[in-house]
Amino acid sequence: MTSEPVITLRGVRAELGSRPVLRGIDLTVRRGEVVALLGANGSGKSTAVRSVIGQVPVTAGEIELFGAPQRRFRDWARVGYVPQRTTAAGGVPATVTEIVSAGRLARSRFGLFRKADRAAVRRALELVGMADRADDSVDALSGGQHQRVLIARALSAEPDLLIMDEPMAGVDLASQEVLADTLRTQVERGTTVLLVLHELGPLEPLIDRAVVLRDGCVLHDGPPPKAVGQHALPGHDHVHPHAPADAGPIRTGLLS
Repeated sequence: MTSEPVITLRGVRAELGSRPVLRGIDLTVRRGEVVALLGANGSGKSTAVRSVIGQVPVTAGEIELFGAPQRRFRDWARVGYVPQRTTAAGGVPATVTEIVSAGRLARSRFGLFRKADRAAVRRALELVGMADRADDSVDALSGGQHQRVLIARALSAEPDLLIMDEPMAGVDLASQEVLADTLRTQVERGTTVLLVLHELGPLEPLIDRAVVLRDGCVLHDGPPPKAVGQHALPGHDHVHPHAPADAGPIRTGLLS
C-alpha cells in the first residue's frame, strides 16, 4: 500500500531576483521516505526546499504539505527545518539549551515551557551528542557542533517531517557520523526526511530516492547512485520528462 504524500510539488517555478531558478519542478515525498536532492551549485536544490517551507515564493505551480495547500497549511510544528550551517545564535549571546529550546516553542502551550518541553529539549541534545554542552555558549562551539545544535533545535519539536539543507557541509568526520546516527534514529521512528546533499557520504545507506536537479529541472528521480560518495549517476543516461529538450543526458561528473 502506497503511503500518503507529505510533500507535493507540481510544476513549481521560482525566481531569485529576476533569474529563474526552478523551472517546473514535480516532486512527491511520501510518509517515511528519505529523499536526497542532489545537483551542482546553482541547480536549485536549496531554492526547492526553501520554497517548500515558504521562504521563497513560487511564481507558478502548487505545493502541498500533508495533503493541504501550502498557503493554508498552519501546523508548522510538524515540520523541522535545518538551514545551511550558520552561526546558531546569529551573533546573539546564547547557550546551547536556549538555541535548542527555540525550536520547541511551536509545540509549547502559549510559549510556556512545561516539563514535557524541557524533556524534549534534553532528548534532542542527547540525540546529537551535545547534552554535555547544554549550558555552554554557542560561541564556544566548533562548526560541527554548531550543526548538531541546529539539528537538535529542529528535532526538539519532534517533527513528522525533517528538511535539512546541506547538513554535512563543512562538518568534520566525527560530527558526520553523529549526524548520520541521529538521522537513522529519526528514520526508524518514521520521520519523513528531505535532504539537500552535495554527495551522499555516510548518509547513503539511509537514502530511499535521489532526485537530481540541473538548471532548475529534475533530471533523475529514482534509486540513489550505487557508489558511495560518487557524484555521477552511472547507468542513467536519459533526460527526465520534465527537463528542457536541450538539457542533455545525465553523464559522469554531473554533480561535480
